[in-house]
Amino acid sequence: MKFVRTLLSPRGAVFLLLVVLLVAVMILNPNFAEPGQLMRFVQRVAPIAIVAIGQYFVIIAGEFDLSQGSLITAQVIIAGNVVGQDDSRTVPVLLLMIVFGLVIGFINGIITTLLKVPSFIVTLGMMLALLGLVLWWTGGAATGNPADSFREIGRGGVRDIPVIDFLPWSVLILAGWLALGIWITKRPLGKVLIALGDNARTVRYSGARDWWATTQAFMISSLSATVTAVLLVGYAGVHPSVGRGYEFVAITAVVLGGVVLGGGRGWIVAAVAGAFVLEALFLLLNIAGVPATLRDAVQGVIIIAAVAYSGVAFRARRRPATPPASPDQGKEPDAPDGAAARTSASPALAAEGVAETRGD
Repeated sequence: MKFVRTLLSPRGAVFLLLVVLLVAVMILNPNFAEPGQLMRFVQRVAPIAIVAIGQYFVIIAGEFDLSQGSLITAQVIIAGNVVGQDDSRTVPVLLLMIVFGLVIGFINGIITTLLKVPSFIVTLGMMLALLGLVLWWTGGAATGNPADSFREIGRGGVRDIPVIDFLPWSVLILAGWLALGIWITKRPLGKVLIALGDNARTVRYSGARDWWATTQAFMISSLSATVTAVLLVGYAGVHPSVGRGYEFVAITAVVLGGVVLGGGRGWIVAAVAGAFVLEALFLLLNIAGVPATLRDAVQGVIIIAAVAYSGVAFRARRRPATPPASPDQGKEPDAPDGAAARTSASPALAAEGVAETRGD
């Protein structure tokens, strides 16, 4: 019974939905069940899943990052025009892209936290600024052609592997990025971010550097967008349209994974599973012959439905099973045995070495 409740919870439902969608795809297209085809599917999902990991850290802190898509576009254009056909520039340009991504994330975080501008407005402005610069640079047309050594990161891999035959680099990068994300959630930074989304005022009163934690979340988000851009250069080419809309795809994936908009609750693995669900759904619709023009409409319905389901399930969990018994009039409620006060702290505050003591 507990297993069934877990599957029906916002965190577990995404995995159940993923299995249902994959089975449906295999029924309509039996070739999809081949190991090589499944690996190609994971390769297509990898850029979306990586950018969703970055969006996850921002959302659990109670913020949004709408600049991811435009940052991906800008990074793709940088790679296409700066690397050129010179293989020796691959590593320096990769370092340049990483620094550029971290700077964009730092700017988003500083303006949001120190200037108290809502992250929705800050990242929306950054999205438009980056997109405008890209269009000014390229004139709205495809430009640049990076060397094959750079493209190999996104479309290459290890070949002649038994069963699957081909293991793309993007799959290995996704696995490493997810492992790093899980590690961060176990560290004080991850716990502080969750605490910020749950109760930011308490975190500030605890003495934790909330502004720096939120800024790091934006930097992780921008770094995730940079990694996604490197992969997209490999098989999507260099064009100002590459990366557009990825911020909304990432938000949809995170919401599908049961992460609560507004922060405080969510599991990074479920957010990645949400990216797989989204791609599996679009693949199923494509096989069924549903017009691609309905993709945005389907995505919007998914966001509304997932947020509504998550909200209903969360309220149901918080509703007490039985109302607490009221104390007798004129009589003080009894304190717990051996204690007159209780010490409580969120995991994040405990990690910072701060606890809040309150009387019962």
